[in-house]
Amino acid sequence: MPGGLHLKLPATSANLGPGFDTLALALDVHLEMWAREAAKFSIRAEGRSPEVCGSLERNLLLDVYRKTLAAKGLEAKPLSLDVKNGIPLGMGCGSSAAVRLAGVTLASHFGGLNWTREEILAEATRLEGHPDNTAACWLGGFVAGSWDGETLHAVSFSPPTEWRAMIVLPEKPLSTASSRAVLPESYSRADVVANLQRVAVLTGAFASGRGSLIADAMKDRMHQPYRSEVCPLLLKLLPLAGLDGILGVALSGAGPAVLVLMESEQWSKKVKAHILNALHEAEPVEVLQCELEHTGGQSLDYE
Repeated sequence: MPGGLHLKLPATSANLGPGFDTLALALDVHLEMWAREAAKFSIRAEGRSPEVCGSLERNLLLDVYRKTLAAKGLEAKPLSLDVKNGIPLGMGCGSSAAVRLAGVTLASHFGGLNWTREEILAEATRLEGHPDNTAACWLGGFVAGSWDGETLHAVSFSPPTEWRAMIVLPEKPLSTASSRAVLPESYSRADVVANLQRVAVLTGAFASGRGSLIADAMKDRMHQPYRSEVCPLLLKLLPLAGLDGILGVALSGAGPAVLVLMESEQWSKKVKAHILNALHEAEPVEVLQCELEHTGGQSLDYE
């Protein structure tokens, strides 16, 4: 019988500005769990959305765990899970990617698949359908990824350690399917070229620490203009890019949350004041401040 498994997986902001289904950033907010074999399935959950994380019915984590093993002709052994969730659900913070990575890792460990980290990431990416969230969650830092349905390529590096993020969370979640439904089927050459240019500059800015380039490099013409219809916070916050320590502003994942990237901790009060002032007539929000996660997903055996 394998020993217990401890997982710690970070939140992510994907579709980073112009990097639709390509670029993402890992955040120092986590889904953490401890798992052991048991006589029957049980989940004890705390943190955000414990009623969802702790349910044995329609649970994405258990669904991924079972289906991953079933695809290999294996029966899923019952598990006792202690879950501590810090990732907002349905907000565009990578909760589904973290859960899919967790489910695949549990299947590998308790099903005896003994997959490598690369194999776990590839399988979770196949389930997620795009590489940005899963790669950032698993690898940490700033990630650029590609996925053609069969082959995954992902590059990760650490942005400047002093940079910080504020995630602006509205009250109501938004499904990824609803957010994708507002996107067009095709784009003009001008829009595609503009995004390609900015993806290149944004990647270089993160790699070199050139914060002054990010406000412009985060501009997008492929998903944010359309998603602003269902993510109303975005248009109110985009004008803040470049003000008082704000390096850039982008939709977080598929939304509705918005990522505000800061130059350093010292700007926190001013940045939060700018955010709240810009949203003074909007719905109530939560402003979640966090560091960037440089380590990525951790999987540790324990007795």
